[in-house]
Amino acid sequence: YAMLLSLIFLIVLVAAIVGFVFRHEIKTNFESNLNLALEDYNVTTDRHSEAVDTIQRTLHCCGVQNYSDWERTEYFSQRGFPRSCCKNQNDCSEEDLKDPNKAKLKVFVDGCFFLVTSTMESKMSVVAGISFGIACFQLIGIILSCCLSRYITNNQYEMV
Repeated sequence: YAMLLSLIFLIVLVAAIVGFVFRHEIKTNFESNLNLALEDYNVTTDRHSEAVDTIQRTLHCCGVQNYSDWERTEYFSQRGFPRSCCKNQNDCSEEDLKDPNKAKLKVFVDGCFFLVTSTMESKMSVVAGISFGIACFQLIGIILSCCLSRYITNNQYEMV
């Protein structure tokens, strides 16, 4: 039992270290994937498009760095900004979304990349605290199982 807990503890420890060391690469990957999702955005039921819409609605943002990122997409040339960028869904018309000057007043101007990464970083202390608590319980379990195994002799084990 102590070996199993030790193995799990080491896996969690390695995962935490790898996540901390490669956090900048994770951010770069996320930014490039978000850019790709904007380029491939369409109104059909595509998971990537739904994810972009959800991020934009939830965090009140538009685009990767800012709302003008949409102007370089094929979707913008056909339909303008997506409705998920609108500050007020009832106040956004298709004509407003096709005109960048009018849309600037009706859509969120902040980009999603900074908001997502700052939200993730702000929640990291909670994740770290929970992970530390779980690690403490695992270490206590390892110590107690080692103590128990020392006190149980072969004869006592057969009796139990």
